Amino acid sequence: MADIVILGAGFGGLSAIRELVPAVRAGHRVVLVDRKDRFFMGLRKLWVLSGRGGYEEGSRPLENVRRHGATWVQADLVEIEVDRRRVRTTGGELPYDFLIVALGAELRPDLVPGFEHAINLYDAAEVERHAPEVIRFSGGRLVVGIFGAPYKCPPAPYEAAMLLEDRFRRLGVRDRVELVAFTPQPASLPVVGPAGCATLEGWLAERGIRFLPGRRAQRVEPGQVAFDGEALPFDLLLAVPPHRPPRVVAESGLAPDGAWIRPDPKTLRTSFEGVYAVGDVTEILLPNGMPLPKAGVFAEAQGRVAARWILHHLGLGPEPEGFDGFGYCFIEVGGGRAAKVVGRFLEQPAPVVEIAPPEERTLAEKEAFERERLEAWL
Repeated sequence: MADIVILGAGFGGLSAIRELVPAVRAGHRVVLVDRKDRFFMGLRKLWVLSGRGGYEEGSRPLENVRRHGATWVQADLVEIEVDRRRVRTTGGELPYDFLIVALGAELRPDLVPGFEHAINLYDAAEVERHAPEVIRFSGGRLVVGIFGAPYKCPPAPYEAAMLLEDRFRRLGVRDRVELVAFTPQPASLPVVGPAGCATLEGWLAERGIRFLPGRRAQRVEPGQVAFDGEALPFDLLLAVPPHRPPRVVAESGLAPDGAWIRPDPKTLRTSFEGVYAVGDVTEILLPNGMPLPKAGVFAEAQGRVAARWILHHLGLGPEPEGFDGFGYCFIEVGGGRAAKVVGRFLEQPAPVVEIAPPEERTLAEKEAFERERLEAWL
């Protein structure tokens, strides 16, 4: 019987576990390793920040993977030994016949001098701790800053700015708050193309949110972000830190020189036998040379593809279709509405992306997206 080990309980890992139920029924062992004990989606952070909801109602215990026949191991990952086909954790060693690396990206605020003067927009505990301060903000300049690319959920910083703008407007303090968003990239979301960027940047402009592209922050000082040759003062700074591959990935040999893992784009196989990599820990280059966005919907689809290949190798399913690069995401704009971005990202010669106008029913679809996956996975 085969040992199938999954590292990481995010979109990719959890979708793979659900797909591997036939392997469990056939007597194979599926093990999930993660340091956390609960799962919730990153979209919850924006709802906490804007006073719309908390983490508890949108989270589930990871021990619930047992309903799919999987074993859950709560431990820190110490080492991936691909030459010996095993992983070492703080809870012991786990041999594998098949391995799915779904570890995501690691937040690295330490790479930005003075980052402690900002609120880490992607750290759930920090967002919860500072949410009352943000919600009470009633005057001054609030800056949303992106301190490196690539980063997870590319629209999220802009969603944060628009959701807070909506809240300040409803509270009657909008005329006392200046909102600014900056990015090191040449446009808001380069991967969606010039038309998509113009749409998003138009929404920011309509709401009086000043957008500053091409700004590479050097450091954060008390009350200001320092760029090369200029500074941007702030009263409150919400910051997206640089993202890097987890240390154990860099040390494993799966990705040379500390880079992201580059699996086969269709099968998600790595160059090591029986090892697959999915989600934010990977870098998949599109036909136009841009990287596939780091988004949960892609990790979910890749987790399913990797799991189906494992089932095929175990004689439990046909040869699967490859990852096709289809994906979508939601962009909340405030006022109880959201837009939907839909794209075929592996199309030649460049992604084909459409952005539907914001609607109330699309926000309901986003809420259902969370609810349906929590029910299916956990």
